[in-house]
Amino acid sequence: MDRRSFLLGTSTLALSQLLFGCGGNNQRQLKVRLLKGSIPDQVVNQFHKGLQQQVQLKFAPVEQIQDLFQQLQNWQQKPKATDEQGWWRFIPFRQGQKLADTDLVTLGDYWLKAAIEQKLIQPLQEVQGNELKQWSTLNERWKQLVTRNDQGYLDTQGKVWGAPYRWGSTVIVYNREKLEKLGWAPKDWSDLWRDGVQQRISLLNQPREVIGLVLKKLGKSYNTENLDQVPDLEKELQTLNQQVKLYSSNNYLEPLIMEDTWLAVGWSSDILPLLGRYPQLTVVMPQSGTAIWADLWVRPAGIIKNTLSDQWIDFCWQPTTAKQISVLTKSNSPISTNISASDIQEPLWSFLESDVYDGLRLREVFDKSEFLLPLPPSAIKQYESLFAKIKV
Repeated sequence: MDRRSFLLGTSTLALSQLLFGCGGNNQRQLKVRLLKGSIPDQVVNQFHKGLQQQVQLKFAPVEQIQDLFQQLQNWQQKPKATDEQGWWRFIPFRQGQKLADTDLVTLGDYWLKAAIEQKLIQPLQEVQGNELKQWSTLNERWKQLVTRNDQGYLDTQGKVWGAPYRWGSTVIVYNREKLEKLGWAPKDWSDLWRDGVQQRISLLNQPREVIGLVLKKLGKSYNTENLDQVPDLEKELQTLNQQVKLYSSNNYLEPLIMEDTWLAVGWSSDILPLLGRYPQLTVVMPQSGTAIWADLWVRPAGIIKNTLSDQWIDFCWQPTTAKQISVLTKSNSPISTNISASDIQEPLWSFLESDVYDGLRLREVFDKSEFLLPLPPSAIKQYESLFAKIKV
């Protein structure tokens, strides 16, 4: 799965590289490659000021999670035999530079299984211990997400492979003016099947997301393994497909802004930053629950542990820092924070924390929501096959 991040109007790491500190080669360093827009530069600056000694921080933003995953893969590739015999083998430290490049990397939870299985990363902790001081502040749900075995599956006896620092969800965004004329506003997945929006909907081009929302409508889990055991699933998908104008994971918002579509399903990281610019758009988290994602810190394989990286993770988990990350990147935090209406400009406040519709709080909806967990290869094949079939 790929999530774009084009956070607009926020003070975030937007430079090709943000560097704090100066000094010689002997100076301690922390090198981080992160998803662009996922950490405000104020947070990095405050971390640097709080350190007791001179440290050089190198934070390099990357456009997409997929690019970060591919970089992890590239770092672990062994040089070809012909290269090893080439002239560059005489350059000091050349072979070690691939692994010594970065202490921490942003990765999405969806990519975690593949990163573990391909041995691209190493555990942050061997057990759920006290190496990360703020670990105990995390809700059990977040601990379970990143505690996995060596095959990348959830395992309460496994190792800690990632540190979540922000999260978001799959949401419905719609043109309020258009739907007001129809006399209704979407509140749940079932509204995607309503009359009046035929060929006016854009969906993500993702089998797990699309089939997952239909499963949720039918009272099932996003992580259902055997789709053949779900009555009416294909029929519901076929009917929904008739409502859809396009499937896209990258360009689903442009048609909505141009009013070619009136409603879209997408990722909150893409959508929330746009609300201030396009006041006709309204966002809702479906009442029956939705898919949620998390951005994590992971440690590349082969990296010698840097105590600064643990300090950085703990700093991100401090309530004040977590609040800044949440407010400035228009996301949510895995750490409980006291965010008030004065911290967030409308229309984001109503969505992020306190909105109530039909007596149901968004935090209750979160409790009904699910991470897209790893499925067996046979189940993944089922999802991909059914998705391709209904789009024909």
